[in-house]
Amino acid sequence: MEINNTNTAVLVTDPQNDFLSEKGVTWGLVGDSVKENKTVENIERLFETAKKSGYEVFISPHYYYPTDHGWKFGGTVELMMHQIKMFDRRGALSLDGFDGSGADWLERFKPYIEDQKTVIVNPHKVYGPENNDLALQLRKRNISRIILAGMSANLCVEAHMRELLEQGFEVTVVKDATAGARHPELGDGYQAALVNFGFIANAVMTTDEVIRAMKG
Repeated sequence: MEINNTNTAVLVTDPQNDFLSEKGVTWGLVGDSVKENKTVENIERLFETAKKSGYEVFISPHYYYPTDHGWKFGGTVELMMHQIKMFDRRGALSLDGFDGSGADWLERFKPYIEDQKTVIVNPHKVYGPENNDLALQLRKRNISRIILAGMSANLCVEAHMRELLEQGFEVTVVKDATAGARHPELGDGYQAALVNFGFIANAVMTTDEVIRAMKG
């Protein structure tokens, strides 16, 4: 996939405390994978390079509001997220209690995300971007190629990759700027995702490789 700052953007899913902070509610499941991949450091490097090299940056966050807890059914991880109050906010129109919460951005990412230039799209509610405005925001800026990173590998990252490809975008996944849960019964989410990235994405690259390409 050709990478340039004319029609290529960096997209990061769920760069939030509940995934990437040691105090986050999923750290016991994802922490080892995050540390081994240096996920936090690599996402920050992508942010820094994108800002310096003139690439647009998009964030697809995950939020749950009190009304979302009225859902009547859900999949395995959906139910877990509701039970542990992952990504919870106090209301769709309120930032009360947001700062420093599990739904908030990792503190070291805030200078990049809150610079009034990064595009923060509507939250996704399960895994993929089908129900938010990501595709619209990309198309309105003539973006057709995506550098994809974030959390978590076999859930929101993979779901975003699949839907964006179905929508006609080209997608490069940055394999060490993501991570996945390890569960004694469900398995290793990161390793599962790597297989599907290789089969499906237009390219799978390391952070070092992507940064070299971005700098041209």
